[in-house]
Amino acid sequence: MKKVTENDRQIPTLKNMEQVYENYTQEDQQVWNILYSRQIKNLPKAATKEYLKGLKHTNFCTDQIPDFKVTNSILEWMTGWELVAVEGIVDDQLFFELMSNKKFPATTWLRKMSELDYLEEPDMFHDVFAHVPLLTNRPFTRFLQALSQIGHEYADDPVAIDLLSRVYWFTIEFGLIREEEGLRIYGAGILSSAGESKYALSNEPQHFDYDVAQILDTPYRKDKFQDRYFIIDSYEQLFESIGEIRSLLKEKLNQVAMCG
Repeated sequence: MKKVTENDRQIPTLKNMEQVYENYTQEDQQVWNILYSRQIKNLPKAATKEYLKGLKHTNFCTDQIPDFKVTNSILEWMTGWELVAVEGIVDDQLFFELMSNKKFPATTWLRKMSELDYLEEPDMFHDVFAHVPLLTNRPFTRFLQALSQIGHEYADDPVAIDLLSRVYWFTIEFGLIREEEGLRIYGAGILSSAGESKYALSNEPQHFDYDVAQILDTPYRKDKFQDRYFIIDSYEQLFESIGEIRSLLKEKLNQVAMCG
């Protein structure tokens, strides 16, 4: 959620936060094909059923990079959301402003063939393949919008943003859900990673029930698999926790102010 500097990537030109589909190269299409084919094998017994339903609703497939215009017509009908194209990680103000208005910022560039297994910043495969299918789920998007509204209110407060980013990280990016079939993944950071999809559901990391207070007290790292994950029982549970998130955030900020 921070600004990044320009690099030498060939990023498809953006016009008014729209994807320019004709700018994708043959290599881009091949990269999407490889990443999709490789990861989709891991998900039927690992991903939340709502993600798998969303994947069908969005009509994503192996041999074609999604067209935002087509995807947006589906999202608009199902939840009122839409994708807007961005060149990279945007600043907090814009990030939360967009999502509080049901606009999901998604990069339009894809990693190169040489970067299939490691990437420092999220590309389109992460943003679209991993995030978008759950944007068809109303309870999930209600939580995402409400959390973003809080973030927009506190966008100029770095302490508040650090705390809220922990909630976003351990839910939207790295959350797990308890379903009839067992533990399943809904966090996009896991869904786009072949290695972490297996690791997150194993006995190696710690698993905790969803607890807002504990999450606010838990820093995270971006350079390795997580050593702990938080488990929800339903997407309604996430939205119902918004009041608690807001009140506990205020308490934390008051404590910081008193100590400062």
